[in-house]
Amino acid sequence: MQLEIERRFLIKDEGWKHYVHDSSFIEQGYLAGSSTDWIVRVRKERSKYKLALKKHINRITNHEFEYEIPYGEGEIIISNIKNKIKKKRHYLIINKQEWIIDCFVDKNFPLKIAEIELKNDKEFVQIPSFISREISGLKSFSNYELSKYPFETWKKDEKNNLFTH
Repeated sequence: MQLEIERRFLIKDEGWKHYVHDSSFIEQGYLAGSSTDWIVRVRKERSKYKLALKKHINRITNHEFEYEIPYGEGEIIISNIKNKIKKKRHYLIINKQEWIIDCFVDKNFPLKIAEIELKNDKEFVQIPSFISREISGLKSFSNYELSKYPFETWKKDEKNNLFTH
Protein backbone atom coordinates (compact mmCIF):
# COMPACT_ATOMS: atom_id res chain seq x y z
CA MET A 1 0.00 0.00 0.00
CA GLN A 2 1.37 3.42 -0.99
CA LEU A 3 1.08 6.09 1.69
CA GLU A 4 1.76 9.79 1.40
CA ILE A 5 2.59 11.38 4.74
CA GLU A 6 2.95 15.13 4.45
CA ARG A 7 2.66 18.28 6.46
CA ARG A 8 1.56 21.54 4.84
CA PHE A 9 2.10 25.15 5.88
CA LEU A 10 1.34 28.70 4.86
CA ILE A 11 4.28 30.97 4.15
CA LYS A 12 4.83 34.41 5.71
CA ASP A 13 7.77 35.75 3.70
CA GLU A 14 10.16 35.09 0.82
CA GLY A 15 12.96 33.59 2.98
CA TRP A 16 12.55 30.25 1.18
CA LYS A 17 13.76 31.53 -2.20
CA HIS A 18 17.50 31.14 -1.59
CA TYR A 19 17.01 27.39 -0.86
CA VAL A 20 15.51 26.62 -4.30
CA HIS A 21 17.51 24.11 -6.34
CA ASP A 22 14.87 23.26 -9.00
CA SER A 23 11.47 24.49 -10.23
CA SER A 24 8.71 23.33 -12.56
CA PHE A 25 5.21 24.30 -13.65
CA ILE A 26 2.27 22.06 -12.75
CA GLU A 27 -1.20 21.94 -14.20
CA GLN A 28 -3.66 19.48 -12.71
CA GLY A 29 -7.33 18.70 -12.61
CA TYR A 30 -9.72 16.24 -11.07
CA LEU A 31 -11.82 13.64 -12.87
CA ALA A 32 -13.78 12.49 -9.83
CA GLY A 33 -13.80 12.67 -6.10
CA SER A 34 -14.98 14.17 -2.88
CA SER A 35 -13.25 15.28 0.29
CA THR A 36 -14.30 12.08 2.04
CA ASP A 37 -13.82 9.54 -0.77
CA TRP A 38 -11.26 8.70 -3.45
CA ILE A 39 -9.99 11.53 -5.64
CA VAL A 40 -8.82 10.92 -9.22
CA ARG A 41 -6.28 13.49 -10.39
CA VAL A 42 -4.46 14.12 -13.67
CA ARG A 43 -1.27 16.17 -13.45
CA LYS A 44 1.12 17.53 -16.05
CA GLU A 45 4.65 18.35 -14.93
CA ARG A 46 7.72 18.55 -17.18
CA SER A 47 6.00 17.13 -20.28
CA LYS A 48 4.77 14.07 -18.36
CA TYR A 49 1.23 13.23 -17.39
CA LYS A 50 0.35 11.20 -14.32
CA LEU A 51 -2.90 9.79 -13.05
CA ALA A 52 -3.22 9.64 -9.26
CA LEU A 53 -5.75 7.97 -7.01
CA LYS A 54 -5.84 9.51 -3.53
CA LYS A 55 -7.86 8.92 -0.37
CA HIS A 56 -7.56 10.87 2.85
CA ILE A 57 -6.81 8.73 5.92
CA ASN A 58 -6.05 11.28 8.65
CA ARG A 59 -4.65 14.78 9.17
CA ILE A 60 -1.29 14.12 7.45
CA THR A 61 -1.71 10.74 5.74
CA ASN A 62 -3.31 9.72 2.43
CA HIS A 63 -3.40 6.63 0.28
CA GLU A 64 -1.74 7.64 -2.99
CA PHE A 65 -1.26 5.58 -6.14
CA GLU A 66 0.31 7.33 -9.14
CA TYR A 67 0.76 6.13 -12.72
CA GLU A 68 2.34 7.74 -15.75
CA ILE A 69 0.00 7.93 -18.74
CA PRO A 70 0.82 8.54 -22.42
CA TYR A 71 1.38 12.20 -23.33
CA GLY A 72 -1.36 12.35 -25.98
CA GLU A 73 -3.94 10.80 -23.68
CA GLY A 74 -2.98 13.10 -20.82
CA GLU A 75 -3.26 16.13 -23.11
CA ILE A 76 -6.80 15.15 -24.16
CA ILE A 77 -7.91 14.44 -20.59
CA ILE A 78 -6.55 17.64 -19.04
CA SER A 79 -7.85 19.81 -21.89
CA ASN A 80 -11.36 18.59 -21.05
CA ILE A 81 -11.20 19.40 -17.34
CA LYS A 82 -12.95 22.65 -16.44
CA ASN A 83 -11.54 23.54 -13.02
CA LYS A 84 -7.77 23.18 -12.96
CA ILE A 85 -5.03 24.12 -10.56
CA LYS A 86 -1.93 25.85 -11.91
CA LYS A 87 1.16 26.42 -9.83
CA LYS A 88 4.87 26.97 -9.97
CA ARG A 89 6.54 24.31 -7.84
CA HIS A 90 9.91 24.96 -6.22
CA TYR A 91 12.08 22.20 -4.76
CA LEU A 92 14.23 23.01 -1.73
CA ILE A 93 16.64 21.30 0.66
CA ILE A 94 16.57 22.72 4.18
CA ASN A 95 18.41 21.02 7.06
CA LYS A 96 18.82 17.89 4.90
CA GLN A 97 15.05 17.64 4.37
CA GLU A 98 13.25 18.07 1.06
CA TRP A 99 10.60 20.77 0.96
CA ILE A 100 8.24 21.88 -1.80
CA ILE A 101 6.86 25.38 -2.21
CA ASP A 102 3.79 25.69 -4.43
CA CYS A 103 3.12 29.22 -5.69
CA PHE A 104 -0.37 29.16 -7.14
CA VAL A 105 -1.27 31.18 -10.20
CA ASP A 106 -4.55 31.97 -11.92
CA LYS A 107 -7.60 31.64 -9.63
CA ASN A 108 -5.56 30.67 -6.54
CA PHE A 109 -3.01 33.50 -6.73
CA PRO A 110 -1.32 34.68 -4.46
CA LEU A 111 -1.59 31.56 -2.28
CA LYS A 112 1.74 29.91 -1.41
CA ILE A 113 1.95 26.58 0.42
CA ALA A 114 5.00 24.74 1.76
CA GLU A 115 4.95 20.93 1.99
CA ILE A 116 7.25 18.33 3.41
CA GLU A 117 6.78 14.60 2.82
CA LEU A 118 7.75 12.37 5.72
CA LYS A 119 8.85 8.75 6.06
CA ASN A 120 6.51 8.32 9.03
CA ASP A 121 4.19 10.44 11.16
CA LYS A 122 6.73 10.66 14.00
CA GLU A 123 9.58 12.10 11.88
CA PHE A 124 11.04 15.31 13.31
CA VAL A 125 10.55 18.43 11.20
CA GLN A 126 12.55 21.56 11.87
CA ILE A 127 10.18 24.34 10.88
CA PRO A 128 11.94 27.02 8.79
CA SER A 129 11.58 30.70 9.72
CA PHE A 130 9.50 31.53 6.61
CA ILE A 131 6.60 29.32 7.78
CA SER A 132 3.47 31.07 9.06
CA ARG A 133 1.06 28.36 10.25
CA GLU A 134 0.34 24.70 9.73
CA ILE A 135 -2.62 23.81 7.51
CA SER A 136 -2.18 20.01 7.43
CA GLY A 137 -5.57 18.34 7.21
CA LEU A 138 -7.52 21.54 6.54
CA LYS A 139 -9.73 20.56 3.61
CA SER A 140 -10.18 24.11 2.28
CA PHE A 141 -6.44 24.14 1.42
CA SER A 142 -6.39 20.79 -0.38
CA ASN A 143 -5.69 21.07 -4.09
CA TYR A 144 -8.96 19.27 -4.78
CA GLU A 145 -10.96 21.86 -2.81
CA LEU A 146 -8.96 24.74 -4.34
CA SER A 147 -9.94 23.46 -7.80
CA LYS A 148 -13.64 23.70 -6.82
CA TYR A 149 -13.45 26.77 -4.54
CA PRO A 150 -10.45 28.84 -5.68
CA PHE A 151 -8.75 31.27 -3.34
CA GLU A 152 -10.09 34.23 -5.37
CA THR A 153 -13.65 33.25 -4.32
CA TRP A 154 -12.87 33.22 -0.59
CA LYS A 155 -14.37 36.01 1.50
CA LYS A 156 -12.10 38.87 2.48
CA ASP A 157 -12.24 37.98 6.20
CA GLU A 158 -11.28 34.34 5.41
CA LYS A 159 -8.18 35.59 3.60
CA ASN A 160 -7.31 38.16 6.27
CA ASN A 161 -7.47 35.51 9.04
CA LEU A 162 -4.88 33.27 7.35
CA PHE A 163 -1.85 34.83 9.00
CA THR A 164 -3.35 35.89 12.33
CA HIS A 165 -3.41 32.41 13.93
